[in-house]
Amino acid sequence: MKRLNKTFFAFLLACLPIMAMAQIDGEFIKPRTGKFLLKNATVVTITKGVLKNTSVLLEGGIIKEVGANVSEDGAEVIDCSGLFIYPGMIDGGTRLGLVEVSSVAETVDYAEIGNVTPNMQALTAVNPNSVAIPVTRVSGVTTVLTVPSAGLFPGTAALINLNGYTPDQMYAGFKAIAMNFPSSGRKGRYDRRSDEDIKKASEKSMKEADEIWENAKNYNTLKQNGATLEYYPEMEQLAKAVSGELPLLIEVNAASDIQQAIKWVADKNVKVIFAGVAEGWRVAEEIAEAGIPVITGPVQELPTRDSDRYDTPYGNAGKMAKAGVKVAIRTNGQENVRNLPFHAAFAAAYGLGKEEAWKAVTINPADIFGLQDQYGSVEVGKMANLIVATGDPFETRSKIMNVFIEGYKIPLSNRQIRLYQEFDERNPGLELSK
Repeated sequence: MKRLNKTFFAFLLACLPIMAMAQIDGEFIKPRTGKFLLKNATVVTITKGVLKNTSVLLEGGIIKEVGANVSEDGAEVIDCSGLFIYPGMIDGGTRLGLVEVSSVAETVDYAEIGNVTPNMQALTAVNPNSVAIPVTRVSGVTTVLTVPSAGLFPGTAALINLNGYTPDQMYAGFKAIAMNFPSSGRKGRYDRRSDEDIKKASEKSMKEADEIWENAKNYNTLKQNGATLEYYPEMEQLAKAVSGELPLLIEVNAASDIQQAIKWVADKNVKVIFAGVAEGWRVAEEIAEAGIPVITGPVQELPTRDSDRYDTPYGNAGKMAKAGVKVAIRTNGQENVRNLPFHAAFAAAYGLGKEEAWKAVTINPADIFGLQDQYGSVEVGKMANLIVATGDPFETRSKIMNVFIEGYKIPLSNRQIRLYQEFDERNPGLELSK
């Protein structure tokens, strides 16, 4: 989304040797489609229990059959005896594909200039060739919500599958307009503003949010009445939240801000999802009563307050779920989205439980995104986003053996794996001639 310059081209040239390495070992490394029979596995369906000695047939990008006696006719058979099949994991909030090298501005596309840029489309900015994508999917994460940040309305988030040559090929069918709810607290431990200054800044931000929303409502009303409107892309996009066409993804973390956000959306006929919600455990009952789903995380994080226990973030998801909140988990990462299963594992160990933790990275985000009929469980007719593992992927000893995204068998290779293979048990190298 920014103009490329010589620095960026130099960066691309520097990557060429790494990309070329993918061809060295002679493996077929491109994703390939076909008819696949995953035979004799233990299938963790998420929604319909655990099925032992069960086979799963994938064809045409979807799950065609799940059962004990599935025909092998015309299928490539993959023996999964002793292995486990799970739905691919869904990360409910990342910057994956929007940033490559943080220190190279031309590869950072998650923030635009300005405070109100809801028209900034994350999908347009996604880099399908990001080196972080193969790193992520070999850990069992097949789908992520990639979210712009910075500003009051920073842009429009998009759900993507981690396979495809173009952003449109990766698009998984969900978008939401992101909002950073005005904070009433300090920005960090180095924020030296007085309490009065913080209060004034918060009130100013809330007033601005109200004015922008009112403008979007007026724009939407005029548009519905057939008025001729000047080109105003910001309001054109934000009006989609006002009308309910797109959900509003509200980043909010402090307990008092969560309460304020609940009040702010109460009189607005909008679809709302809360993200972050670091102190959701403090006001879990209020969130549940409002019926607002939550995408929380990162779980492996420090407490928001010095007075809180060290494990407070680990138990946040569990406490909200027990209060009746529909909870999904996110990493909020860019290069470490691969750690999603371990964020879920910590949540499981600290009150959420393994079953609910699995739902929080599969069927719950699918349900929150309105895609529960396509993603999030191993069921006939759903998208063939599956992983095959030696054990529970929440455990570090488990190994991912196969990954399928939209029916494509994904190569279990990435830059780190290839570098490891290159230097593991290497020979002494070329001798220098004298």
